[in-house]
Amino acid sequence: MKYPDGQEIRLGDTVRLDGNAEGVVVFSIDTNEYAAEFPGDAWDYLKRGVMIDFPEYGLIHFDHDAPDLTLVRRAG
Repeated sequence: MKYPDGQEIRLGDTVRLDGNAEGVVVFSIDTNEYAAEFPGDAWDYLKRGVMIDFPEYGLIHFDHDAPDLTLVRRAG
């Protein structure tokens, strides 16, 4: 998956949804990147996309490009 500006969504990215809620990408099926607490074999049934942990909303799975999702900062 990609951000609206064309950059690939990656594990650990801090993102913003709808202009104010921030969250962290905890895995990307598309790039085969998973945080230790989110092992790939537990989530591969989703087939594609990314999972983002938002403190305000919890876990949200995106399986297609989301125009309201923007990169705040890259991990590391």
